Amino acid sequence: STELFGRKYDLPFGMAPVGMTGLMWPGAELMLARSARRTNIPYCLSTVACETPEDVGRTAGENGWFQLYTFADWAINEDLLKRAGDSGFSVLVITVDLPAPSMRERQRRAGLRVPPKITPQFIANVLARPAWALATRKRGKPAFRMLEKYLGGEDMRDLPKFLADQQVGTLYRWKDLARFRKLWKGPIVIKGLLDTEDARCAVEEGMDGIVVSNHGGRQFDGAPASISVLPEIAETVGGKTAIVFDSGVRTGLDVLRALALGADFVLAGRPYLYGAAAHGEAGADHVSHILATDLANNMVQLGVSRLSQLRGLAVA
Repeated sequence: STELFGRKYDLPFGMAPVGMTGLMWPGAELMLARSARRTNIPYCLSTVACETPEDVGRTAGENGWFQLYTFADWAINEDLLKRAGDSGFSVLVITVDLPAPSMRERQRRAGLRVPPKITPQFIANVLARPAWALATRKRGKPAFRMLEKYLGGEDMRDLPKFLADQQVGTLYRWKDLARFRKLWKGPIVIKGLLDTEDARCAVEEGMDGIVVSNHGGRQFDGAPASISVLPEIAETVGGKTAIVFDSGVRTGLDVLRALALGADFVLAGRPYLYGAAAHGEAGADHVSHILATDLANNMVQLGVSRLSQLRGLAVA
């Protein structure tokens, strides 16, 4: 088990925030939240989720973390945090590595866009996945339910302009953190740091934790791999704030590597999406089982029995 932010979790890893999770499978956010609560690991809900914080909060309980992209309209920030707090989320994660929209060529080639463009390829993909199509038809068209009340409607076509007008995710100043502290009574974590000086600033501002992350390699192609900067950041601020590692985690060995290099905890995003998309809630449970089993097996290979013994070990 691992203790983090005053709570004991059964595993040293949790579910990272991923936007539009409900597009992968209808109701996937709720599936992941139930799985996280059952496994006793954190589930971090994205600002651009397809479910509301009220529904996910009831499902996740204290295992729920809430990820925030800031809005130019502070009334929206305040309302989102109030909704999340009232819904039982225990940790606030503020993402700061999105100063501007990125190109994401691979995503564009795959045809992922909001709203979706109906093309022959799109239709072929839907027909090739009848279970997904039927589940989506039963639940209704995907929508950004988290943000619907601020859009003034339920149409996804409204979202891109709304996000651009609100400069979502782009307004970050260190002095603003004091404002968030007044709005949120629980632990606050800054996600998206790759620099030791930023890590120092986070500590000076009294942040409870940082997430060493390059946004899954999707935001800036020139960014360093998160794992490459983790040791220096851990040496700089380790013991002064909780260090969470994110980006590129696919196996239990990846979790072990991060813990050995100085992380206190690890987040995984895509593996849980793969599990939920392939086999729903049971798929998410299975991902946790795979990661935990792989982590335990590799600890045996190293001759250690406690997570604390991993720190500083040389692992390729």
